[in-house]
Amino acid sequence: MRKQITINTDNMICPHFDRVLFSHCLNKVLKGGRGSTKSSVISLQLVMDFLQDPQANVLIMRKVANTIELSVYEQIKWAIYMLHVDSLFEFKKSPYRIVDKRNGTAFYFSGVDDPQKLKSMMIAKGYVRYLWFEELAEFDSWQEVDTVRASFTRKHLPPGAHVVTYYSYNPPKNPYEWINEWVSQRDGMPNWYVDHSTYEDVTLPNILSQDYIDEINTVKQNNYDYYRWMYLGEVIGLGTNIYNMDNFEAIDKLPDDDYITNVYYSVDTGHEVSATTCGAYGLTKKGNLILLDTYYYSPQGKSHKKPPSALSNDLKSFIDKVTEWIGKQPTRMTIDSAEGALDNQFYNDYGIHWHKVNKLKKVDMIDRVQDLLAQGRFYYLKRPENEIFIAEHQKYQWDENTLQSDDPKVIKEDDHTCDMFQYVVRDNERDFGLKW
Repeated sequence: MRKQITINTDNMICPHFDRVLFSHCLNKVLKGGRGSTKSSVISLQLVMDFLQDPQANVLIMRKVANTIELSVYEQIKWAIYMLHVDSLFEFKKSPYRIVDKRNGTAFYFSGVDDPQKLKSMMIAKGYVRYLWFEELAEFDSWQEVDTVRASFTRKHLPPGAHVVTYYSYNPPKNPYEWINEWVSQRDGMPNWYVDHSTYEDVTLPNILSQDYIDEINTVKQNNYDYYRWMYLGEVIGLGTNIYNMDNFEAIDKLPDDDYITNVYYSVDTGHEVSATTCGAYGLTKKGNLILLDTYYYSPQGKSHKKPPSALSNDLKSFIDKVTEWIGKQPTRMTIDSAEGALDNQFYNDYGIHWHKVNKLKKVDMIDRVQDLLAQGRFYYLKRPENEIFIAEHQKYQWDENTLQSDDPKVIKEDDHTCDMFQYVVRDNERDFGLKW
């Protein structure tokens, strides 16, 4: 006999979401800005719906499998604990499952790295009644999503039961991304409900902290367009200039009221025809990032170009110099994931491998940097070695010929420090307090 559980969710789910949750549409798109609580709302609703059908299973998907644990898996766990039903579940990680101990139905979690594999997925007990595609903008196309979705929506369910699919995401800046065009087509279609929410729709108390609101207001003041995109979920376009240089704050010396806790290094290599550069960055107790020093070698115009062995020696000397100056050993040393020669040379010389960054599309790499900048947390020491860093970022632009595409490109000239900055931010986004 199933236990009756009564929970008052009025203090958990903001009234804004009532219409989409109570809608009878089978496809529910929740888009909007960061901090709108849309993912929390979906997770709470899924747990409540799951508990009302002893044969129901839930399949929750992200584009990449290695993002599951710290996102949707923990999100469903949070909802289960919030609803005080954790004693009913067993939490498993190999593979990721949250199983109802009473009857064996479950929340299943999967990456969609290969959509074809999910088409043949078998559920031993009951049926899949709920689907959730989280961070929908990460997927490559609607066809990729629909390949998985159709595998479950076409299956016969008992009378009165239907497959309900949730989609959630933050809209990309670029109006030509597939998802921005896709959602405009879905809005108003039969059986589709499209909802847009922002942090301003969070009207319940004790949901968003004052620190978070202060952070939003800082971004709003520093970069209003970025605020519109990040927190209001508006499709603002890319423009041509990539960075607001007012967010690069120069300092004459290290702060007296803060101190460096960790030092990070990042390399972009060039070898034969383009420059090799390395940045040394200090993370402070207050969460600020300071460009301490820059190594830059360009082979342009030189008849004898430095081989990997000479660059390896230069980088070791650069790191040793900063280590002696700051008094901190490197926390992480990041390098382009496509680079092999210099990493191998450095390991051969010093027994140390650089960490190869997991690169994303260029627009997503830049988004991470813009997030840090808009929070007013990036500084650089005014010294001759760092002038090249500022000069290259001032000139950094999108290629206008690629802006009306879903994969815009940058102009690949004098962008080496720009790349190495993106690498260090992407490789250490959790250390730097970036919420992606």
